[in-house]
Amino acid sequence: MIARPLPMPRRRSAARILGAGALGAMTQAALTLAALALAAPSVMAQEQRAPAQTIARFDMPEARQAVAVTDRYVYAIDDRTIVKLDKVTRQVLAKWEGPKAGPILHLDSGVVRDGKLYTAHSNYPSWPMASSIEVWDAETLKHLETHSFGIDRGSFTWLDRDPQGRWLGAFANYNRVFDKSPLAYGNKYATQLVRFNPDWSVAEAWVYPDALIAKFQDMSNSGGAFGPDGRLYITGHDNSELYVVAPPEMGPVMRWVETIPIEIGGQGFAFDPAEPGVVWGLIRGKSGGPSQITVSRLPARP
Repeated sequence: MIARPLPMPRRRSAARILGAGALGAMTQAALTLAALALAAPSVMAQEQRAPAQTIARFDMPEARQAVAVTDRYVYAIDDRTIVKLDKVTRQVLAKWEGPKAGPILHLDSGVVRDGKLYTAHSNYPSWPMASSIEVWDAETLKHLETHSFGIDRGSFTWLDRDPQGRWLGAFANYNRVFDKSPLAYGNKYATQLVRFNPDWSVAEAWVYPDALIAKFQDMSNSGGAFGPDGRLYITGHDNSELYVVAPPEMGPVMRWVETIPIEIGGQGFAFDPAEPGVVWGLIRGKSGGPSQITVSRLPARP
């Protein structure tokens, strides 16, 4: 008796086993997962660096809104006050203070460029929001210039020059409700980073990623400065963190690149031009205690 090979089972296609509709659904799901996998690098690109090292901390009552710094001096900034100090001795060398009923209401940050102290100013928390740039002589604290934005994109909070010499700054909006208003102070998701033309008109503008805006709670972006590495660092209103952001390859949303824990309380900060990687910031006093200036060294980039 001759053995005959058993017949091979007939193969059925996936379409016949599952049905065309089920196969189509699986194909679509696979394509979706593939798309998510391709998108993952941009979502996960935000890195967490090691915390900055605090190297100094001292009381300074006027350091409630911002700190600016040069190779020899540090400037403590409050709503209507600027105090110039010697970096080493901390001796007060000059002071400017505006009257309570005067035109200066809320200085929010400062940066020294070409012998001038440039400050972002607004009428925060009054409505409608109005802002200006105010400029002082960095040596004498004599007021030199003003540029009014009037009612614009929000409350102007900081400005600095990028490595190409172009001015950038931020117009903040908030989710906090002030005084008798039933509405939020502008909606924090409307906060914009802008690049200026030489005449202070806006050349282009971006928004921050929603996930970064969420870090600001019901407040907004308070400080910003370009580091010695040419990258843009920003702060929230209260967070003990610096955030590195970069322009997108396409579209209007900035990229959130990195987060660095640091001993500050948000607000305006400055990079020390004499010591690359050293950041001067502030922590607001609470419960009647004095505000403090902090000096921190950023960790090396991996």
